[in-house]
Amino acid sequence: MKLQTMPEINTQEPPAKKAVAYIFEWLDSAVFSMFVVILLFTFFFGIVGVQGESMQNTLFEGDKLIITHFNYTPEQGDIVIVSRNYNNSQEDAVNGTAQEPIVKRIVAVAGQRVEIKNGKVYIDNEELQEDYTTSPTEAFDFTAQVVPDGHVFVLGDNRQDSHDSRMSDIGMVDTRYIMGKVILRIYPFDQIGLF
Repeated sequence: MKLQTMPEINTQEPPAKKAVAYIFEWLDSAVFSMFVVILLFTFFFGIVGVQGESMQNTLFEGDKLIITHFNYTPEQGDIVIVSRNYNNSQEDAVNGTAQEPIVKRIVAVAGQRVEIKNGKVYIDNEELQEDYTTSPTEAFDFTAQVVPDGHVFVLGDNRQDSHDSRMSDIGMVDTRYIMGKVILRIYPFDQIGLF
């Protein structure tokens, strides 16, 4: 008796079905990735652009920065973005007349005594070493004050062209108006780097 062999069954998927499965897998990954990015930038990070010259030569007009506000506690030396309501005025917020967000460096935090005299910044009676400034803080003496709780004292690195805590309309900045700390420059591409 002769045994008959069964014909081989082709278990491979047709190419068209493979392509469709690949496309759906790619779309699934893309949608998931977009969801994760949206989640991260909603709750943990933000992207802001630099306007003006107040932070030269550290930051320049048009630079794009990533900031974080997640679990952030302000520290001396941090570069931060202060919201458009930087002068803490409810009237400005309601009328929509507040200024655009500003980028500044924290030079003193709550409890520290800040003073500016003879072109130099003093924190708790010690001269602040500032290799990031473009020029001395001349013609901007600031009578010694202690930064109150929940506030910071901010300055631009370009002291001759910066609207900051030395001016009465900004003064000591309430930390609730800090949008976040600058952690990374992403543009221009040849200047990408951490802070």
